[in-house]
Amino acid sequence: MIQIAILGFGTVGTGVAKVVAENARQIERKLGEPLQVKAILVRTFRDGPFRQLMTGDFAKIEEDSAIRVVVEAIGGVEAAYEYTRRALSAGKHVVTANKQLVAERGCELLALAKKKNVNYLFEASVGGGIPILHPLTQCMAANRIDEVYGILNGTTNYILTRMVRTGAFFSDALREAQAKGYAEADPTADVEGIDAGRKICILADLAFGRQVDPEKVPVEGISKISLRDVKVAQRAGYRVKLLGRAVRMPGGGRTAYVAPHLIPEDNPLSGVEDVFNAVVLRGNATGEVMFYGRGAGEMPTASACVADVMEALQASPRREEIGWSAETGGFEDPLELQTRYYYRIEGSLADAAMAFGQVEVLSEDGETAFLTDPITGLDARRQSRCLNVLSCMRVL
Repeated sequence: MIQIAILGFGTVGTGVAKVVAENARQIERKLGEPLQVKAILVRTFRDGPFRQLMTGDFAKIEEDSAIRVVVEAIGGVEAAYEYTRRALSAGKHVVTANKQLVAERGCELLALAKKKNVNYLFEASVGGGIPILHPLTQCMAANRIDEVYGILNGTTNYILTRMVRTGAFFSDALREAQAKGYAEADPTADVEGIDAGRKICILADLAFGRQVDPEKVPVEGISKISLRDVKVAQRAGYRVKLLGRAVRMPGGGRTAYVAPHLIPEDNPLSGVEDVFNAVVLRGNATGEVMFYGRGAGEMPTASACVADVMEALQASPRREEIGWSAETGGFEDPLELQTRYYYRIEGSLADAAMAFGQVEVLSEDGETAFLTDPITGLDARRQSRCLNVLSCMRVL
């Protein structure tokens, strides 16, 4: 009998306990012996089928040599970091879906896991139930990864989908997402791009092999997107999506950011709707490879966590090393990237042409919406200073 512990019993922790119980036969067949949840760390005890497993004392888990894997499902950084550090130091594998902790302290925790000859795994931290980190670090190991980008937040993707399908304003679509449980009561981390920013940091860390400081990654969410822009883009054959992007720069540096983009309808990402996520990896040998699925939710995320538990147990004694250097140098301003830009201005085509030269007009009816030729973000900012800009987005 293999025994594990769960820290926290919210959405992810509950899902992990359910997956272990409901898929017991399949898990036992693959591990060669049964997997059992022995303890669940909680702040508040509550009735239910797992009540007898609950404890408020982490030391009981830390000191129990029979517990081989700890699933951290607390979220946040302070307590999660302290318990993770102590579990690894006690010689236990740790699995997590905590993207904030991995983005901010993952390099340190991976080094500690290596020192203690155990695993620190976090497949569920980026794509929920989408397997993306293992393919990035293993299946595409023969490639130089030049770019990673994608739809990394299901809440924002649901809101944008409703704006396109039903013509709902942002505020109305957000309330609908909250009513369905897709958005938190405080949706700031989702709608302002913070959640996607943590995820793109992890992807960039693994893709490029160096630490990306989350504080240096600019994030822009969708709260300022106008229904007018969504409709203009749709009529012109584009969809508005919130993307996280990490790019290898021509001089060998790297950059990352989160921002809304216009995506052409013929790009597969444009068809990713509702709470689904998709991540694209671009390798110098494979070209672009896309991974698609449910990026969050109790059971998809729990599935990825339990798969990491099984991988940690099957590795002998520790899986092939993953990680990245603590070196943070070489990070460049994403405004150095060249791309086309979408603008909607209060003014005429003549105003747009005076600022940017040749442009592609999308709409002209008192306001003018247009696309620029590829330019850097710095040039876009400089050339648009003379315009009354109503909205601006990048174009993928």
